[in-house]
Amino acid sequence: MEIIAIANQKGGVGKTTTAVNLTASLAAKRKHVLLIDLDPQGNATSGTGVDKNALELTIADVLLDGVSLSDTIVASPAGFDVIGANRDLAGMDITLMSKTNSHELFKTAMAALVNDQVATNKPPYDYVIIDCAPSLNLLTINALVATDGVIIPMQCEYYALEGLADLSQTIERLTELNPKLYIRGVVRTLFDSRNTLARDVSAELEAHFGDIMYKTHIPRNIRLAEAPAHGLPVIAYERWSKGARAYQKLAAEVMKQ
Repeated sequence: MEIIAIANQKGGVGKTTTAVNLTASLAAKRKHVLLIDLDPQGNATSGTGVDKNALELTIADVLLDGVSLSDTIVASPAGFDVIGANRDLAGMDITLMSKTNSHELFKTAMAALVNDQVATNKPPYDYVIIDCAPSLNLLTINALVATDGVIIPMQCEYYALEGLADLSQTIERLTELNPKLYIRGVVRTLFDSRNTLARDVSAELEAHFGDIMYKTHIPRNIRLAEAPAHGLPVIAYERWSKGARAYQKLAAEVMKQ
């Protein structure tokens, strides 16, 4: 089981879009995948066709009350499992600070999930994808402490470069808590090859990160923007769109790593 966090503290870079559509594309390749929503906005949950406001249990119950992750799993119409989030997760940072080892709560829950699967003879997940909040808060730190690697969605613009530097420093510091933590890859999102600045930033990223840059570029695509309104990953909404094909290529790259 590979645990992958999708993280970037800068909003609007396609983080949730990447989490949902990478998960769906891996599932389409017959991988057993779990998507965990760690963002209080709950957009990854609703983007998979799950009604976030109708959930009996969410990731908030796991972190606050020690509910088992196994008890919070629901099946999405898109063909993979989801642990959802909603407004119950808002303000969680302040509440978690009072708990012992507050940065390891999610890691402990993930270990328990593995034990539950073994005990019940359920097939393990091939991939667990975590959609992090667009900030370096305690929820995101919990995800980074529990993960095997981080995928960073990156829009090719100047301010995104500054945010990437901050996130890279945070990841480096957190290796003391999670020695396995590393940047698995950087994926360029909302990419417009006609834009000179986008091409320049892309070249700068390739020069700095080299082999950990995914070759796949996720383009600006109207189908990617429309799909969440229908509660569908783009592969289920418009399979042959540019956005869907790009995320299928990205999933193939992730599987080869």
